[in-house]
Amino acid sequence: MSAILKQRVRYAPYLSKLRTAEECIPLFKHGQYLGWSGFTGVGAPKVIPTALVDHVEKNNLQGKLAFNLFVGASAGPEENRWAENSMILRRSPHQVGKPISNAINDGRTAFFDKHLSMFPQDLTYGYYTRFKENDLLDYTIIEATAITENGSIVPGPAVGGSPEMISVSDKIIIELNTKTPSFEGLHDIDMPINPPYRPPYPYKRVDDKSGLQSIPVDPNKVVAIVESTQGDIVPPNTPSDAMSRAIATHLINFFEEEVKAGRMPVNLHPLQSGIGNIANAVIEGLATASFKNLNVWTEVLQDSFLDFFDNGALDYATATSIRLTENGFKRFFENWDSFSHKLCLRSQVVSNSPEIIRRLGIIAMNTPVEVDIYAHANSTNVNGSRMLHGIGGSADFLRNAKLSIMHTPSARKSKTDPTGISCIVPFASHVDQTEHDLDILVTEQGLADLRGLSPKERAKEIINNCVHPDFKDQIAEYYKRAEFYAQKTKSLHEPHILRDAFKMHINFEDNGTMKLKSWD
Repeated sequence: MSAILKQRVRYAPYLSKLRTAEECIPLFKHGQYLGWSGFTGVGAPKVIPTALVDHVEKNNLQGKLAFNLFVGASAGPEENRWAENSMILRRSPHQVGKPISNAINDGRTAFFDKHLSMFPQDLTYGYYTRFKENDLLDYTIIEATAITENGSIVPGPAVGGSPEMISVSDKIIIELNTKTPSFEGLHDIDMPINPPYRPPYPYKRVDDKSGLQSIPVDPNKVVAIVESTQGDIVPPNTPSDAMSRAIATHLINFFEEEVKAGRMPVNLHPLQSGIGNIANAVIEGLATASFKNLNVWTEVLQDSFLDFFDNGALDYATATSIRLTENGFKRFFENWDSFSHKLCLRSQVVSNSPEIIRRLGIIAMNTPVEVDIYAHANSTNVNGSRMLHGIGGSADFLRNAKLSIMHTPSARKSKTDPTGISCIVPFASHVDQTEHDLDILVTEQGLADLRGLSPKERAKEIINNCVHPDFKDQIAEYYKRAEFYAQKTKSLHEPHILRDAFKMHINFEDNGTMKLKSWD
């Protein structure tokens, strides 16, 4: 045992349970139900998943040693290796990476998509283990950065669904990560209490705390402690470009007008932002804008938030995950005293709680696959069928935010056309967020304010302000034809021609572009 592990494990009885990852392999059987810690690629277990996939590859056990896997959101690169070796029978609720999405789309992995605020509580209800005799996860493998004197677990850069998984696990394996510095003092964790008579979360400000700094665990359930010396591997963030900066500019101008109109305070409302170059550009833009004393209530914090902290514009941020690059983590720990008192990591059921989102008046900003002319949004299924990542927490925020914003490029390139895919379509090929949930749509072309508008009014606003010039006349023609058709059928509330509604998608599948020669 390393000196640092002995220092971090302050509950002495656990030291007798110290094992190597290879010594844990016999514990695992085909078809077991497993929980992993982690959220958006950080805080997930590493050495045991790696030992298991190495064992499968060495012994040609692909498809013969596979599991029902549950993670708070996406895990790290280890999950992709599991997918490549057909080790995931079932997966919920959110994933990232081509190997796992390929396994879902070719039918090797049964995927159940779920809102991130709801997944952990549904796990405690027994919804995902109702086919098992004991109604429990067989093992939860959780990464810790320290163990307290009473045996409770101090997570690392992600809390996610770990509290709920631990509460419904038959056995627990702890990976103590001695490469990652201890995150002790950074968490505020609420343990699950099932209804009826569930008390409300007491948070009225982003910096309110009332939970625990570590996750309680029954020491009798802990069967092994395994040392990990592997850090989280987060790829470099996609840099902002002219398109994403244009979107950010439209949004910042809009926020300034909302303040002038008295619909927002000068420090706005708490912000939620997703992952990606557009989200980064918006945060970068806000960091250099005139807004001060801002707050953030979100799921994931990326490197761009460190600049936000540094320049004094951001007072406090709460999330369930800090998804930093290697340089970002280095900067974070070198400035621990500066950053740590402005930050709190919570359980995902709290960071994504619909009631708290509504109570705090969150400004939610997320990126869809596509949005249609009436403001239905597709966040998950390309061309209606091919699973991308999963819905994540976007609907938790968009349905309940004071201001629900979606930002997207107006068009994306295809293999044969530099603007071959329109992100604004006549009819979304799959709907995750309905027209009732979206307030603002913004592309690099402009911003559509949809608040208080009827469907036909929304369509005109979106077509005029958000559609790429290569598609504007084509989509406007669809709307005009649909309106003419709906007059005859007396169905003018939300005009559609069903035989034409997906012609752009079909043309893309057939010809590699959504540009039509004709609607006829």
